[in-house]
Amino acid sequence: MLNKIFILLLLCLAPALATDLVTNPASEPPLVNQLAGHPSPYLALHGRDPVAWQEWNADTLARAKRENKPLLVSLGYFACHWCHVMQRESWSDPAIAALLNSRFIPVKVDRELNLALDADLLEFTRQLHGVAGWPVNVFITPEGYPFYATLYQPPEKFRIVAEKLGRHWRLDSTGVRAAARAAAPIMGVAANPIPADAQDLRNLEQRFLEATRREADLMQGGFGTVSKFPNVAKLRALLDLQARAPEPRLREFLLLTLDNMARLGLHDPINGGFFRYTTDPDWATPHFEKMLYDNAQLAQLYARAAEVLKRPDYRDLAHDTLDFLLDVLGTPEGGFRTSVSALDSQGREGGAYLWRPEELRKRLTPEQVRLLRRVWDLGANSRFDLGDLPMEKAPPTSSERANLAAAYARLKSAGRMRDLPRDGKLNAGLNGLALSAFSRAGHGVPRFEQAARRLRGFIENELLRDGQLLKSRVGQDVFADAELDDYAYLAQGLLDHADAFEDASSRVLASTLLRQAWDRFFTLEGWRRESHPLLATAATHAALPDEATPSPSASLIRASLSLPGSTPAEALDRALAHASRSALADPLGYPGTLAVLRARFAPAQ
Repeated sequence: MLNKIFILLLLCLAPALATDLVTNPASEPPLVNQLAGHPSPYLALHGRDPVAWQEWNADTLARAKRENKPLLVSLGYFACHWCHVMQRESWSDPAIAALLNSRFIPVKVDRELNLALDADLLEFTRQLHGVAGWPVNVFITPEGYPFYATLYQPPEKFRIVAEKLGRHWRLDSTGVRAAARAAAPIMGVAANPIPADAQDLRNLEQRFLEATRREADLMQGGFGTVSKFPNVAKLRALLDLQARAPEPRLREFLLLTLDNMARLGLHDPINGGFFRYTTDPDWATPHFEKMLYDNAQLAQLYARAAEVLKRPDYRDLAHDTLDFLLDVLGTPEGGFRTSVSALDSQGREGGAYLWRPEELRKRLTPEQVRLLRRVWDLGANSRFDLGDLPMEKAPPTSSERANLAAAYARLKSAGRMRDLPRDGKLNAGLNGLALSAFSRAGHGVPRFEQAARRLRGFIENELLRDGQLLKSRVGQDVFADAELDDYAYLAQGLLDHADAFEDASSRVLASTLLRQAWDRFFTLEGWRRESHPLLATAATHAALPDEATPSPSASLIRASLSLPGSTPAEALDRALAHASRSALADPLGYPGTLAVLRARFAPAQ
């Protein structure tokens, strides 16, 4: 596939050999922007763009076919910094808008409402360029075949790409269609896998540990040498291995990673919560968006680490993260919003989190300022124009902790978080992750237990309609097409709630969702992430990897193993076999499968 796409890349961006052809004007009415007032906060941001954005649906593809125009499908999300930059630079440019409106059918997608489409187009982009991320802008034939993709580009470069692609389509749409079809992945029935067994569990544990040793950053913790993400699934799998077979070097690596994540730039010690990732390998330069899915998982990770590594301060950090969720992302109805933007109310990236020395002197006592100067290393090689980022580069002594906490409380009282833009979508799957977090990491703490019970009620009352799971809701507006991820995370959240509170009704509801999910998303070919895909190349997966969120296929299998009889045995065995083969081939890509195989073959351990 890589060779085919490479040829296609050269084809689409080669200089045109002829002038534009004159085409008959379409009989369709002119495109107009459909996103003004859209219930998705991200899509509503684009409602005033001069680009005539359409929604991703069957009607939009039908219009593309009638007009014989390719689609430009641009995916992003509310808290994405570079999505905002590209809107400001390109989507607000009248000349670029005129080009897109005349040559293409432009489509804006909130990736958090279309995870399956997002995953497939990110994979296409990764195959084409070797990297992927957001915003991702994919050019697609009217039949639904991707043929080119870009990530963020400055406006002039993006305009040149769009002009060349539009010109080539007008000169040779038949050739572009043929090339796009040729580059599409071959769809076929997955081979019958060898049934999984206990030996697979032992092999996977060994291969996972070996792969971890190769990829681990032993100097700074975590994985990778360019940017640093939390990688919760990998760390959770390592914690579970450490709990069963303690090993000094593994313990050292876990402590290094968890400590640096907590005290450096990934974590916000003043307002609580973790940022999505850091752009450097030293955990020092975050992208400032905070996501529900990260913080729900990290609360559970630190609670588990407190048990395994005998570090009570990690439990405090888990509780601090749950408090952040309640204070910043919680709603009066009991559900949780999706994210907090990286931009403050003035449009400055990180503006809510960076502190100038004069403001610190204004708000703190001289003793506290001196303490921060030492602990934060104030002013030394600051990476940010807007001030210093709270980072404990020199950890405080035990006697300094109380004064540092008092300083943080004073800075928090400045109320900078109050005006930060939030994505108010209440996503089913992400609220399932939150339900797990409050039920497990918050168990035994009254305010967190109360939050778990309120969230459980919100899920049943607001995210189910006529027995069917909704994807998301914003106020009274609902998105009906729940995906595999939503069913998987919500089923697991309900089971965690049932275990924490001995709530039989949660177990019954989880069983209902599991039956629906297996019926809608699992076939002999493997897993689909959505019920009715529109993309012609929509993939069917033998198993789905762990990424920023847990593998939805592994999550669903594990939940099903917790509820014997909720899933046909033949389907469950086949899915287990597929998961095992995928994980053995790529241990770091499927760490969640370790827990699945353990639940199946070593449940008493």
